[in-house]
Amino acid sequence: MDGSRGSDHNHGVVLGIIEPQGHSVNHTSFGQRLRLAGATLGLIALAGCASGPTIRTNVDPGVDFTRFRTFDFLQPLSTDREGYQSFISRDLMVFAERELTALGFQRTSTNPDLLVNFNANLDQRLRVTQTPSMGGGAGWGSHRRGASYGVWGGYRTDVRQDTMGTLGVDVIDASRRQLVWEGVAVSRVTRSTAENIGPALDSAMRDIFAQFPARVGK
Repeated sequence: MDGSRGSDHNHGVVLGIIEPQGHSVNHTSFGQRLRLAGATLGLIALAGCASGPTIRTNVDPGVDFTRFRTFDFLQPLSTDREGYQSFISRDLMVFAERELTALGFQRTSTNPDLLVNFNANLDQRLRVTQTPSMGGGAGWGSHRRGASYGVWGGYRTDVRQDTMGTLGVDVIDASRRQLVWEGVAVSRVTRSTAENIGPALDSAMRDIFAQFPARVGK
Protein backbone atom coordinates (compact mmCIF):
# COMPACT_ATOMS: atom_id res chain seq x y z
CA MET A 1 0.00 0.00 0.00
CA ASP A 2 1.18 3.50 -0.75
CA GLY A 3 1.24 5.82 2.25
CA SER A 4 -0.37 3.44 4.74
CA ARG A 5 0.49 0.51 6.95
CA GLY A 6 -1.79 -2.44 7.72
CA SER A 7 -1.75 -5.57 9.83
CA ASP A 8 -3.80 -8.75 10.18
CA HIS A 9 -4.64 -10.62 13.37
CA ASN A 10 -6.63 -13.87 13.58
CA HIS A 11 -8.25 -13.63 16.99
CA GLY A 12 -11.32 -12.24 18.71
CA VAL A 13 -14.87 -12.21 17.38
CA VAL A 14 -16.83 -10.75 14.64
CA LEU A 15 -18.12 -8.08 12.33
CA GLY A 16 -16.32 -5.40 9.62
CA ILE A 17 -16.26 -2.35 7.38
CA ILE A 18 -17.94 -0.56 4.56
CA GLU A 19 -16.76 2.90 3.59
CA PRO A 20 -18.84 5.64 5.32
CA GLN A 21 -21.15 7.57 3.05
CA GLY A 22 -22.39 11.12 3.30
CA HIS A 23 -19.46 12.46 5.39
CA SER A 24 -16.82 14.83 4.05
CA VAL A 25 -13.78 12.93 5.31
CA ASN A 26 -10.65 13.30 3.20
CA HIS A 27 -9.06 9.95 2.26
CA THR A 28 -6.65 11.11 -0.43
CA SER A 29 -3.42 11.12 1.61
CA PHE A 30 -3.75 7.37 2.14
CA GLY A 31 -2.98 6.81 -1.54
CA GLN A 32 -3.83 3.25 -2.53
CA ARG A 33 -5.40 2.38 0.85
CA LEU A 34 -6.86 -1.10 1.21
CA ARG A 35 -10.60 -1.23 0.45
CA LEU A 36 -12.54 -4.02 2.15
CA ALA A 37 -15.51 -4.11 -0.15
CA GLY A 38 -17.14 -6.17 -2.85
CA ALA A 39 -15.25 -9.28 -3.94
CA THR A 40 -12.20 -8.43 -1.82
CA LEU A 41 -14.32 -8.41 1.33
CA GLY A 42 -15.74 -11.78 0.40
CA LEU A 43 -12.29 -13.34 0.03
CA ILE A 44 -11.08 -11.94 3.35
CA ALA A 45 -14.25 -13.10 5.09
CA LEU A 46 -13.87 -16.65 3.79
CA ALA A 47 -10.21 -16.69 4.75
CA GLY A 48 -11.24 -15.68 8.26
CA CYS A 49 -13.59 -18.68 8.45
CA ALA A 50 -10.73 -21.06 7.70
CA SER A 51 -8.41 -19.84 10.47
CA GLY A 52 -10.65 -17.88 12.84
CA PRO A 53 -11.98 -14.30 12.73
CA THR A 54 -9.71 -11.75 11.13
CA ILE A 55 -8.79 -8.35 12.58
CA ARG A 56 -7.35 -5.89 10.10
CA THR A 57 -6.02 -2.39 10.79
CA ASN A 58 -4.69 0.43 8.65
CA VAL A 59 -2.88 3.51 9.91
CA ASP A 60 -1.64 6.71 8.28
CA PRO A 61 2.14 6.53 8.97
CA GLY A 62 2.53 10.30 8.64
CA VAL A 63 0.34 11.08 11.66
CA ASP A 64 1.76 11.90 15.11
CA PHE A 65 -0.75 10.23 17.44
CA THR A 66 0.91 11.69 20.56
CA ARG A 67 -0.84 15.01 19.92
CA PHE A 68 -4.30 13.49 20.32
CA ARG A 69 -5.92 13.62 23.75
CA THR A 70 -9.70 13.82 23.29
CA PHE A 71 -12.40 12.25 21.14
CA ASP A 72 -16.09 12.26 20.32
CA PHE A 73 -18.36 10.45 17.87
CA LEU A 74 -19.19 11.53 14.34
CA GLN A 75 -22.79 12.67 13.97
CA PRO A 76 -24.67 11.07 12.48
CA LEU A 77 -22.89 7.73 12.65
CA SER A 78 -22.95 5.46 9.61
CA THR A 79 -24.77 2.88 11.75
CA ASP A 80 -27.60 5.29 12.64
CA ARG A 81 -31.04 5.11 11.10
CA GLU A 82 -32.19 8.11 9.12
CA GLY A 83 -33.15 10.78 11.64
CA TYR A 84 -32.40 8.86 14.85
CA GLN A 85 -29.79 6.79 16.66
CA SER A 86 -29.97 3.01 16.31
CA PHE A 87 -29.56 0.48 19.13
CA ILE A 88 -26.40 -0.76 17.39
CA SER A 89 -24.93 2.75 17.41
CA ARG A 90 -25.73 3.16 21.08
CA ASP A 91 -23.99 -0.09 22.02
CA LEU A 92 -20.98 0.58 19.80
CA MET A 93 -20.51 4.02 21.36
CA VAL A 94 -20.49 2.49 24.86
CA PHE A 95 -17.95 -0.16 23.86
CA ALA A 96 -15.68 2.25 21.97
CA GLU A 97 -15.77 4.88 24.73
CA ARG A 98 -14.71 2.22 27.24
CA GLU A 99 -11.75 1.16 25.08
CA LEU A 100 -10.58 4.69 24.30
CA THR A 101 -10.91 5.75 27.94
CA ALA A 102 -8.78 2.76 28.93
CA LEU A 103 -6.16 4.04 26.49
CA GLY A 104 -6.15 7.41 28.31
CA PHE A 105 -8.33 9.44 25.94
CA GLN A 106 -11.12 11.68 27.24
CA ARG A 107 -14.46 12.20 25.56
CA THR A 108 -15.52 15.78 24.97
CA SER A 109 -18.01 17.54 22.71
CA THR A 110 -15.88 20.72 22.66
CA ASN A 111 -13.30 20.63 19.86
CA PRO A 112 -12.32 16.95 20.18
CA ASP A 113 -9.04 15.87 18.62
CA LEU A 114 -10.55 12.71 17.14
CA LEU A 115 -13.92 11.66 15.77
CA VAL A 116 -15.01 8.01 15.75
CA ASN A 117 -17.36 6.44 13.20
CA PHE A 118 -18.69 2.88 12.82
CA ASN A 119 -19.64 0.75 9.84
CA ALA A 120 -21.49 -2.56 10.03
CA ASN A 121 -22.68 -4.98 7.39
CA LEU A 122 -24.14 -8.45 7.01
CA ASP A 123 -23.52 -10.23 3.72
CA GLN A 124 -24.74 -13.62 2.52
CA ARG A 125 -22.26 -15.57 0.42
CA LEU A 126 -22.03 -19.03 -1.12
CA ARG A 127 -19.14 -21.28 -0.13
CA VAL A 128 -18.26 -24.12 -2.50
CA THR A 129 -15.92 -26.95 -1.47
CA GLN A 130 -14.90 -30.15 -3.25
CA THR A 131 -13.63 -33.31 -1.57
CA PRO A 132 -12.64 -36.66 -3.09
CA SER A 133 -15.54 -39.10 -3.31
CA MET A 134 -15.35 -42.89 -3.15
CA GLY A 135 -17.75 -43.35 -6.04
CA GLY A 136 -18.44 -41.67 -9.36
CA GLY A 137 -21.74 -40.80 -10.94
CA ALA A 138 -24.08 -38.06 -9.88
CA GLY A 139 -26.43 -37.95 -6.91
CA TRP A 140 -28.21 -35.06 -5.24
CA GLY A 141 -28.70 -34.44 -1.56
CA SER A 142 -29.54 -31.48 0.61
CA HIS A 143 -29.20 -30.17 4.13
CA ARG A 144 -30.57 -27.24 6.00
CA ARG A 145 -28.56 -24.34 4.59
CA GLY A 146 -27.00 -25.76 1.47
CA ALA A 147 -26.89 -28.55 -1.05
CA SER A 148 -24.44 -31.38 -1.70
CA TYR A 149 -24.00 -33.63 -4.71
CA GLY A 150 -21.54 -36.00 -6.32
CA VAL A 151 -19.95 -35.22 -9.67
CA TRP A 152 -18.29 -37.39 -12.33
CA GLY A 153 -14.59 -37.76 -11.71
CA GLY A 154 -14.82 -38.85 -8.08
CA TYR A 155 -15.38 -35.52 -6.27
CA ARG A 156 -18.12 -34.41 -3.91
CA THR A 157 -19.21 -30.78 -4.14
CA ASP A 158 -20.78 -29.00 -1.16
CA VAL A 159 -22.49 -25.65 -1.52
CA ARG A 160 -23.29 -23.72 1.65
CA GLN A 161 -24.73 -20.29 2.27
CA ASP A 162 -22.91 -18.37 5.00
CA THR A 163 -23.77 -15.03 6.56
CA MET A 164 -20.63 -12.93 6.95
CA GLY A 165 -20.59 -10.08 9.43
CA THR A 166 -18.24 -7.13 9.37
CA LEU A 167 -17.65 -4.33 11.87
CA GLY A 168 -15.40 -1.39 11.18
CA VAL A 169 -14.16 1.54 13.25
CA ASP A 170 -12.89 4.73 11.60
CA VAL A 171 -10.84 7.23 13.63
CA ILE A 172 -10.69 10.69 12.09
CA ASP A 173 -8.50 13.71 12.77
CA ALA A 174 -11.29 16.18 13.57
CA SER A 175 -9.36 19.33 12.68
CA ARG A 176 -8.46 18.09 9.18
CA ARG A 177 -11.46 15.79 8.59
CA GLN A 178 -8.85 13.17 7.71
CA LEU A 179 -9.07 9.43 8.34
CA VAL A 180 -5.97 8.43 10.34
CA TRP A 181 -6.77 4.87 11.49
CA GLU A 182 -9.26 2.10 10.81
CA GLY A 183 -9.87 -1.26 12.41
CA VAL A 184 -11.94 -4.09 10.96
CA ALA A 185 -13.23 -7.42 12.27
CA VAL A 186 -14.69 -10.05 9.92
CA SER A 187 -16.26 -13.44 10.62
CA ARG A 188 -19.17 -15.78 9.98
CA VAL A 189 -22.33 -14.94 11.92
CA THR A 190 -24.32 -17.83 13.36
CA ARG A 191 -28.01 -17.76 14.23
CA SER A 192 -27.24 -17.66 17.96
CA THR A 193 -24.86 -14.73 17.42
CA ALA A 194 -27.46 -12.81 15.41
CA GLU A 195 -30.06 -13.30 18.13
CA ASN A 196 -27.71 -11.91 20.80
CA ILE A 197 -25.42 -9.53 18.95
CA GLY A 198 -24.29 -7.42 21.95
CA PRO A 199 -21.53 -9.73 23.27
CA ALA A 200 -20.18 -10.22 19.74
CA LEU A 201 -19.96 -6.46 19.17
CA ASP A 202 -18.35 -5.99 22.58
CA SER A 203 -15.69 -8.62 21.90
CA ALA A 204 -15.02 -7.30 18.40
CA MET A 205 -14.51 -3.77 19.74
CA ARG A 206 -11.98 -5.03 22.30
CA ASP A 207 -10.02 -6.85 19.61
CA ILE A 208 -10.07 -3.89 17.23
CA PHE A 209 -8.84 -1.34 19.79
CA ALA A 210 -6.19 -3.77 21.04
CA GLN A 211 -4.43 -2.79 17.80
CA PHE A 212 -4.80 1.00 18.25
CA PRO A 213 -1.38 2.64 17.70
CA ALA A 214 -1.43 5.11 20.60
CA ARG A 215 -1.97 5.44 24.32
CA VAL A 216 -2.13 8.84 26.00
CA GLY A 217 1.05 9.47 27.96
CA LYS A 218 2.98 6.63 26.28
